[in-house]
Formats: sequence, structure tokens, C-alpha cells
Amino acid sequence: MEIKTFAKGSCNCGGVTFLVTVPIDSVFICHCSICRKSTGSGGIAVTVVPTNSLVIETGQDLIQAWEKPNHDWLTNFCKKCGSPVPGKNDEENSYIPVSLLDSGYENLEVKHHLFVDSKASWEEIGKTGTQHKGAFGV
Repeated sequence: MEIKTFAKGSCNCGGVTFLVTVPIDSVFICHCSICRKSTGSGGIAVTVVPTNSLVIETGQDLIQAWEKPNHDWLTNFCKKCGSPVPGKNDEENSYIPVSLLDSGYENLEVKHHLFVDSKASWEEIGKTGTQHKGAFGV
């Protein structure tokens, strides 16, 4: 049986590839200091999907996880090229850095900005998306 694919993605070196089996349209941008340091930018833009809708096709052995001590925060990255790669968001969902998408990004729209109270002073938040002082719903 063929899996219906709505999006495909890969890391910078192409070692980690994945596909998404549900439609995606929402982007969450986290502006917290941890995400800024993790990406070297103003934060990270991700979409969130049910974990069973994310299929790592290649490179599972290249995925390295790092958990910030004393925080409920975990990031995954490719051991070969350093790109952030999809990872566990919570018990039911996974996050996908939208910059990794090679297809399926056409309908993406920024819906939420998270931790805007800790954004970098030099960063300007765009006009789209609801701004939250902390995590989603806060």
C-alpha cells in the first residue's frame, strides 16, 4: 500500500530525509533564547504533526538529540551537517523545522509567535500570527 505524502524534507547534507503523511499549514515561530542559540538566528520556525504522520526515510543513525539540562527542552540535529531535524514535541506530536521542507510548504502560514517577551532586541516580528508571551496558549 502506497503512503500518501503531503510533504518531503531533508537536512542540509541530504543524509536525513523524511516525509509527512498529513497536510500541513501552520507555522509556529519560537523566539526564546534557547531556540535562538540552537539555530544561531532569531528563533526557529516549525510545524507540528502527529508523530505517526512523520516518517524518517533515511539517516536515523545521523540524528543526534540534545536536551538542555534542567529544562523541558530537546532538540535534534544531523551529526553530519548540523541542521536541526524533526523531533519530539510532546507525547503525541513531533515538530518539523519548516526550513527543511523540500515540498509541501506551499500552504504554510505563520499562525503563532511563541515567547515574544524574550525575543532578541534586534528582531522584528512580522504582521502574521498571534503573539504569545510564552508558550502556545499563554
